[in-house]
Amino acid sequence: MSDGEHMLVLHVDGGARGNPGPAAIGVVISRADGSVVEQLGETIGVASNNVAEYRALLRGLERATALGADQIRVINDSELVARQVLGVYKVKHPAMQPLHAEATKALQGFKHWSIESVPRAQNAGADALVNQALDAAVSE
Repeated sequence: MSDGEHMLVLHVDGGARGNPGPAAIGVVISRADGSVVEQLGETIGVASNNVAEYRALLRGLERATALGADQIRVINDSELVARQVLGVYKVKHPAMQPLHAEATKALQGFKHWSIESVPRAQNAGADALVNQALDAAVSE
């Protein structure tokens, strides 16, 4: 990368206990060298797993924009969301169509972006934040 370019890696995850059920998102934002810039876990009310995955992606994109990134690499454990964002799969579910549109629009704000799905074990940080947020909500 040349001077003035700012690349961030976003590990995003969303999950629901029950589908739909109480849901939360987890986002870990790091630099290319792996150093963590920010992490957050938040409940999002009742949602399906797929809606939670999209909400995590959107929150990650929002934070990356606020942090000044112009290039991002998104890593999640939802092959469905990754392939929908890449245009490989159509978005058929009505609840996911506006979220997909919002994600596509947000991605246009970056000079370069990529998204890939990995096994859950390779997205453990974001997954842990989802579970911590859900556990905290249950104990409140």
